[in-house]
Amino acid sequence: MRKNLLTRLNFFALFMIVIMVTLVGCGTTATPSQTTPPPQAETPKPERPDIILATTTSTQDSGLLDVLVPDFEKKTGYKVKTIAVGTGAALAMGEKGDADVLLVHAPASEKKLVDNKSAINYQLVMHNDFIIVGPAADPAKVKETKTIADAFKRIVDSSSIFVTRGDDSGTDKMEKGLWTKLNIKPATDKYQSTGQGMGQTLTITSEKAGYTLTDRATYLATKKNLQLDIVLEGDASLLNIYHVMQVNAEKFPKVNADGAKAFVDFMIDAETQATIGSFGKDKYGQALFFADAGK
Repeated sequence: MRKNLLTRLNFFALFMIVIMVTLVGCGTTATPSQTTPPPQAETPKPERPDIILATTTSTQDSGLLDVLVPDFEKKTGYKVKTIAVGTGAALAMGEKGDADVLLVHAPASEKKLVDNKSAINYQLVMHNDFIIVGPAADPAKVKETKTIADAFKRIVDSSSIFVTRGDDSGTDKMEKGLWTKLNIKPATDKYQSTGQGMGQTLTITSEKAGYTLTDRATYLATKKNLQLDIVLEGDASLLNIYHVMQVNAEKFPKVNADGAKAFVDFMIDAETQATIGSFGKDKYGQALFFADAGK
């Protein structure tokens, strides 16, 4: 009888252990908030997802579009076809309705498209500046000058060559405008045109040990592959301003108006502006662009 009692007690103790383990297990069951990640917003699906962005080579060569375009596509569902050309060519695409949205940096030429209603929703985005770069030895002694006028005169009076893009880009327009404004004309044999974008022009300038005018962003982004130093910077006339605008769908019905507006809205959004304002700081120690939307 004693043996039966012990058996019953052992069974009861085992039963209680099972009950306690079950209760403990139930008490520590993970809550849905611990195991289920918060739902992520689905990427929108626009009716017309493809848009054409015509822009200058500097936004491409600097690497800025490599950051901004994927972010825009993820947030909006649009797919961007980027055509990076000189600003003159980008504006020509806009004027013919061959692009949906433009990101360019030649304000005087841009105004013509706005005035003739080829472009609408014209918005200030950012700026940086133009600089003159040349060989470290600086044979024309440009580093001793303070103004673009004196710098150009030194280059013309020296045996050095000046390399121009010659592609009707915003940079090309700026440079040629400066020569005209200053009434300085370089000798033909010392004024060499590449017909290329800024990155290629910098490479050719480096190979020829010449001088050229460049936007700061492209120079900093390609500096490690160049034998060129900044020889002049800070002249107030060298400001480089970028705008974004929609191509007018009322004038060109094939234009993706919704997609173009979405891109303009994205470029002037506070979050995008913050990205622009910090772009390059980690790699180059300084921002390549200054955010200007709303100014």
